[in-house]
Amino acid sequence: MQEDSPVQNKTDAPHTGQPQRAGRRNRLIVLSAAALVALGLGGVAVATTGGDHPAPAAVSLDAQSRAEAASRADRSARESSTPVASPSQTPSPSAASASPTPAKTATAKAKPKPKPKKTTKPTPAWVNPMPGAAVTSCYGQRWGTLHAGIDLALPSGTPLRAAAAGTVTQAGDASDGYGNSVFIDHGNGYLTHYAHQSRIAVTVGQKVKAGQVIGYEGATGDATGPHLHFEVHQGMWNQIDPAPFMRTRGVDLGC
Repeated sequence: MQEDSPVQNKTDAPHTGQPQRAGRRNRLIVLSAAALVALGLGGVAVATTGGDHPAPAAVSLDAQSRAEAASRADRSARESSTPVASPSQTPSPSAASASPTPAKTATAKAKPKPKPKKTTKPTPAWVNPMPGAAVTSCYGQRWGTLHAGIDLALPSGTPLRAAAAGTVTQAGDASDGYGNSVFIDHGNGYLTHYAHQSRIAVTVGQKVKAGQVIGYEGATGDATGPHLHFEVHQGMWNQIDPAPFMRTRGVDLGC
């Protein structure tokens, strides 16, 4: 009886090892199936075996799958939230150039203001024949005879001007002590007479304007010094007082 013990031990060892190897093989099969189910369905699979502990490989595979799914979902959300510019939203060059920009407006040069035109005052119908002259004698009796005009004095050679527009009827020596004289017919029944000129600047028949130079002051004829002897005729050789006549026409000769 005692000699048979070693033989029995040898024969029993394989029988004890086979159930253990079969149990391990069964657990591996179950774990593989659980992993496949977890990957295909995305669910939680817990594979159990004959033992009391859950399979750690299935749990780790399931956590990895969920992490990858969450990462994909998060990445897709970020990519879809990034705005994509539509080609139709890009402003066309023509539209951009059509709208005015403040820079162009700011740099635009201001238009220069037009210069005011120089205007000359119209010449009055009647003017002073020698402006600024001193009156040396007025119309009236002098030395027992009629002084038929007004004497105006300035330095010799001062220009003499037509008192109003008209036509020159005489230009030259008028005799009777007047010296070089000019007569202008104003076409309204009145004539003006300019005597004692040193030089005459117009000719008979010439049209003149008010203020136009007709000669230069002098002392020709019966004159004690250079001056203008100015007369107004209502008809030829019908002298009247020039002072009130010219005053009613806006000219003050000082008499």
